[in-house]
Amino acid sequence: MMERVSAFERKQRVVIIGGGPGGYEAALAGARLGADVTLVERTGVGGSAILTDVVPSKSLIATAESAAAIRDASQLGVQFSVRGASGRPQRPEVAVNLRAVNRRLLSLAAKQSLDMKADLEGAGVTIVQGEGRLEGADRVVVSTGKQGADFDEFEADTIVVSVGATPRQLPSAMPDGERILTWTQLYSLEEVPEHLIVVGSGVTGAEFASAYSLIGAEVTLVSSREQVLPGEDADAARVIEEVFKRQGMHVLSKSRAERVERTERGVTVTLTDGRTIQGSHCLMAVGSIPNTSGIGLVEAGIEMTEGGQILVNRVARTNLPNVYAVGDCSNALPLASVASMQGRTAMFHALGDAVDPISMRTVASNIFTQPEIATVGWSQKEIEEGIAQGEVYRIDLATNARAKMMGVEDGFVKLFARTGSGTVIGGVIVAPKASELIFPVTMAMEHRLTVDQVARVFPVFPSLAGSVSDAARAMHRVEE
Repeated sequence: MMERVSAFERKQRVVIIGGGPGGYEAALAGARLGADVTLVERTGVGGSAILTDVVPSKSLIATAESAAAIRDASQLGVQFSVRGASGRPQRPEVAVNLRAVNRRLLSLAAKQSLDMKADLEGAGVTIVQGEGRLEGADRVVVSTGKQGADFDEFEADTIVVSVGATPRQLPSAMPDGERILTWTQLYSLEEVPEHLIVVGSGVTGAEFASAYSLIGAEVTLVSSREQVLPGEDADAARVIEEVFKRQGMHVLSKSRAERVERTERGVTVTLTDGRTIQGSHCLMAVGSIPNTSGIGLVEAGIEMTEGGQILVNRVARTNLPNVYAVGDCSNALPLASVASMQGRTAMFHALGDAVDPISMRTVASNIFTQPEIATVGWSQKEIEEGIAQGEVYRIDLATNARAKMMGVEDGFVKLFARTGSGTVIGGVIVAPKASELIFPVTMAMEHRLTVDQVARVFPVFPSLAGSVSDAARAMHRVEE
């Protein structure tokens, strides 16, 4: 007669649906804590973040930055020339082989996915390819057949939902993968678009508009708001828009696309005011929707927002005690870094390890335009509206010695400090590699440092990071 094994005598069974950054980190953390972990993924480990979003898009942006650096090198006294037929030097054009670029970035994404898969397998995680669906709060059914005919069932003590999100599609501008595109379809292009119309001036639209402008495409950015990047720091958005226009980009403010139609040679974008724009291609960057429908969440009783996001608390837990949700499918910030932290935190909490609840206020984010925009903490708008009590100081990069050497003219460092105490409560950096420069500000926030404490740290001279120290020093509090 077989003895029944209690839940306290066997390994905890964890089933994770979705292998993006959050699901991947949850799986690793769970396996390292001794759980029996099964990861269900329908496309490949890393999910869309690795295969069609973050890794390929940032690789494209790196190529654009290189093209811009070569094109602007003459400002630093570096000249490129070839001998013409007459023997005289001629300045060559900077050309981008988009087919080679896209092959490279997709190869990088695939390699990163395989590396992540190897990490999981090495940690003892069972990887199942298929589409997962909740059957209540303690069972996951996985469709593994091509026609959905084959199924596997997994009992679970803990379930982590990490199904991500997909580009929003509008009925009046349906993507065809050739001329009308979502950002996941751009990598099929073999030539730089003659004229790319980008609909949507949020983070995704601004990043791709910046990149394609730098690699040689004519770009029109259709923005429904008064300014690009409407959700960001107003000064930062103003700098980026000025840079865009100086590059030759057409920025249409207060303009909303009504429909996008494919023509014989390209696309026509019709605006709500009746104007039309002719282009070769159109990128629809109008947000994303979580992949939460049809996977048994509602039937299981999981609470969700009206937009389909899963409601979670600071340890990524849903209203069901043993079900967690991480990444873009949850109501947290849609950042890969947040998804990863949520995944680890969920596993620590579910398996009884020490855990620090996540504070979204100390999460740094970055927009990979040229220059980049990095932000953390409270915003200047919140301070001006009295939501947070703080003081603001801005220092332009044009005054920074290293910036002068690099030929950098656009950008600034802005610090926010608590009124009275001088504690750092936020910051904005617009600069090349702002994603790297924001780290000391984030550290200061996390450890509740004052501007005086930040100012006492020795920066390298000359360095762009020196402007962070300069801004902190300028906010020195005189003791009364």
